[in-house]
Amino acid sequence: MLNEIICPNCKKAFKVDEAGFAEILKQVRDHQFEEELAKLHNRAEQDKQNAVKLAEANLRQSLQNQLNAKDNELNLLKASHEAQLAQKLAQKESELTQLKAKIGQAELEKKLSVTQAIQHLEKERDSLQNTIKNKDLEKELLSKALQEKFAAELNAKDNIIRLKDEEIELRKDMKLKLSTKMLGETLEQHCETEFNKLRATAFPNAYFEKDNDSSSGSKGDFIFRETNHAGIEIVSIMFEMKNEADLTATKKRNEDFLKELDKDRNEKKCEYAVLVSLLELDNELYNSGIVDVSHKYPKMYVVRPQFFIPIITLLRNAALNSVQYKHELALVRSQNIDITNFEEKMNKFKEGFARNYDLASRKFKDAIDGIDKTIKELEKTKAALLSSENNLRLANEKTEDLTIKKLTHGNPTMKQKFEELKGGANILGEE
Repeated sequence: MLNEIICPNCKKAFKVDEAGFAEILKQVRDHQFEEELAKLHNRAEQDKQNAVKLAEANLRQSLQNQLNAKDNELNLLKASHEAQLAQKLAQKESELTQLKAKIGQAELEKKLSVTQAIQHLEKERDSLQNTIKNKDLEKELLSKALQEKFAAELNAKDNIIRLKDEEIELRKDMKLKLSTKMLGETLEQHCETEFNKLRATAFPNAYFEKDNDSSSGSKGDFIFRETNHAGIEIVSIMFEMKNEADLTATKKRNEDFLKELDKDRNEKKCEYAVLVSLLELDNELYNSGIVDVSHKYPKMYVVRPQFFIPIITLLRNAALNSVQYKHELALVRSQNIDITNFEEKMNKFKEGFARNYDLASRKFKDAIDGIDKTIKELEKTKAALLSSENNLRLANEKTEDLTIKKLTHGNPTMKQKFEELKGGANILGEE
């Protein structure tokens, strides 16, 4: 923070920082203190000398006056007043002694006042010095704390940057190794090798071969099918493997292959579809594990190569739970029960019943709407009749309230006419 100071000579303003301002303030205070101390000392000395001189002058004058008076008295009454003169001289000496004592006391009090003033000023000076020292210490501690805080934050940021760099290098290295391995033997060969390692023990009744049927215009990479001892299919999976090198000019996305994979799954009558992909290696969604994309295409998953065997195991184990139902369905079909026709008839009956119900519901709704409209019209008629009755009641009340007095109020002509008519009626009555 900068402080503005105006020069007393040139009247120009200039700015100094807190340190310079504090130094100038300290010099001014020290100089003022010394000047005030010197002035107080000189003033006390001057007052003391003036008081002594004044007392001496007064005393001399008094003594001189008294001596003159006494000389005159001595001249007039020398013989008779010698004793009185001696007594008065003694009294005057006593008064002089008292005056000297008072002067000494006043000088002592002045010295004490000066000493107290000096002590008070010294205390203020020491207090200001201590305050300045405390401020300097606080400033130094604050500066040190801020430096330590900034250093700690800087170290933390450096550590975070270093960890991120290490993680990036680790990812790049892992990606390079994995991608190099896959590109060397192809992702398809890798998956086929991994499956063949477990074929004899884990999948003895499974079929896992390349899809060579391209009669429909496209084909997947591998088809997995597994049946039980009764020949009932447990699960079937259409696999598609996708990989690309880091130097590929056009980067593909996993979503670019899902539509074609779903088409291949339907054409080859597979229950599930799985995309084994090394695309989008920086995408955390696909790096997190098995990704279910059935919200876009039914029964479809995207996995990294390390989840190739686990996805087969998961889908196979899930399908084993439905084997019993498939077995019972096959048994029913083997007993020549036409489940399909029964289901079709049932569906037709449901559709016919739903259509008739829909028509009846619409008619019923139309009838309800008609009744509602009629009710609304009747309510309007009722409201109109009630309004007419109310108006008639008001008109009747106004008629009953109508009098000659009200008709002639404020109308002197009509009032005169009615009075004339009333007078004529009275005359006729009298006659």
